[in-house]
Amino acid sequence: RGRKLGWIGIGRMGYAMAERLAKAGCDISVWNRTRSKAEPLAAHGAKIVDSLADLGGCDIVFTMVSTGKDVKEVLFGAQGVTAKGKAPKIVVDSTSISLEESAEIRERLGKLGATLLAAPVSGNDKVVKAGKLMFVVSGPQADYDAARPYLDLMGRGSSYVGEGELSRIAKICHNVM
Repeated sequence: RGRKLGWIGIGRMGYAMAERLAKAGCDISVWNRTRSKAEPLAAHGAKIVDSLADLGGCDIVFTMVSTGKDVKEVLFGAQGVTAKGKAPKIVVDSTSISLEESAEIRERLGKLGATLLAAPVSGNDKVVKAGKLMFVVSGPQADYDAARPYLDLMGRGSSYVGEGELSRIAKICHNVM
């Protein structure tokens, strides 16, 4: 579990998820647009960073923001994670975004030598706090294997469903049911 983690997005869900990783003793650096929302995580050992580009050297960066546009901005924007030419090895995105946005992000990360794990979640912040969050994950199997211990720390575990955007489709099906 010695990987260097980055976390982007400290809303109700993101805070609870990042808090579980910090409390578990993970090496985690956190960025949020409103820094003050992230600062309480420092009490659990998280490092609060001022710049998204500070996360470019992480092994795994988790994103839990509002929209697909936001994911693209925090990763590829002028002040984004990849702005200084460095990209994390793996980006795990739990934001609810479209298949098209997810595929575009996957392609753009690939050009930078990084991979995307699409990891939508089922639950809310109370579910996270209770340790019952579930992830459905798609992307390269080896990267899922690398990220799985961290996903497990945030909840009951995860289901790997294959390559590409299959997890986004599974999430849509789950919501319909």
